[in-house]
Amino acid sequence: MNTDPIADFLTRIRNASSANLKMVEIPASNVKKAMTQILFDQGYIMNFKFEDDGIQGSIKIALKYNQSTKVPAITKLERASRPGLRKYNGAAELPRVLNGLGIAIVSTSLGVITDKEARAKNVGGEVLCYVY
Repeated sequence: MNTDPIADFLTRIRNASSANLKMVEIPASNVKKAMTQILFDQGYIMNFKFEDDGIQGSIKIALKYNQSTKVPAITKLERASRPGLRKYNGAAELPRVLNGLGIAIVSTSLGVITDKEARAKNVGGEVLCYVY
């Protein structure tokens, strides 16, 4: 049993990108699916595929690298809120990652969205992670 599935999700992606793997497979959940969609929309991953096996399913993620230098598109994945210390922020107090160059993924009442979308919609929530 995994006590922090979001940290496991981030760690699997971080380890695969540091090992220069093309694909990583992660057990699926609705929050992980939403986070994967955000990473794809923001251009941090190349592609993804949800596979349903009837029980839990999995997410296959194709990682993105710079063509010439083989540097991963994701420089850093950092967990913000964790089970022992939750971090909630209002819309005005949401963090700006690298002065707007990175993103913070936030779980709000409107679903899992980026910090920029949350500010635009004027909603706060739990800051799940920082990506840059």
